[in-house]
Formats: sequence, C-alpha cells, structure tokens
Amino acid sequence: MPGFLFHFGAAANCPHGGVVNVVTSNARVLVSGQPVATLADQCLVAGCAFTVPPGKPQPCLKVQWQVPSTRVFVNGQPAILNTSPALCLSPEQAPQGPPIVSATQPRVSGI
Repeated sequence: MPGFLFHFGAAANCPHGGVVNVVTSNARVLVSGQPVATLADQCLVAGCAFTVPPGKPQPCLKVQWQVPSTRVFVNGQPAILNTSPALCLSPEQAPQGPPIVSATQPRVSGI
C-alpha cells in the first residue's frame, strides 16, 4: 500500500493518546531534514495512561511495525510508511491497538 515515508518528528499517537517517538540510527537519508524511520528503529510511546480493571496500568510502551515498505530501503533496512500496519504493545507485549499517524512529510512516498 503506498504512503509517505514515516520519519523522526512525524506526529503519531497510540490509541490512548500517548505520543510515539522514533529512535533511529539513520543519519544519512533525510526527508524534510529529518531521518527516515526503518523497521530496525525503535518507536517508543510516552504518556499513555491506559489501565484495565481494577486499575492495573497497561500503558503502551512501543510500536511494532508489521509490514514496512517493499521497495524503499534505507541502509539496507525497509522504510516505514505512514500507511504501514502496526500495533502498540504494553509492557507484557499485549497488543493495544494500532498507532494513529496524523502528520508526516508530504513529498516523498513509497510502496
């Protein structure tokens, strides 16, 4: 599925409102002056306040991307697209739902 390249600084949230932050080692390939995110990078969630009854905290901690780009590679790793399916995971690795990507750079797309 085509989409724009996801990058450091793109706006994304977990289903409960936590902010997704990209931790990337890529410093060579940039879009809009920001490093492109790849499947090898970590996407951590900050500020998720989700709890399950009876008040047990189950915040989203990280995003696990499932299907990256099939044709765009950065340093040998597939790039992440804003349309790539993913799941937010709790500390116990329980799926919490898909992240919501609300803004990325609008110039470079991939498949």
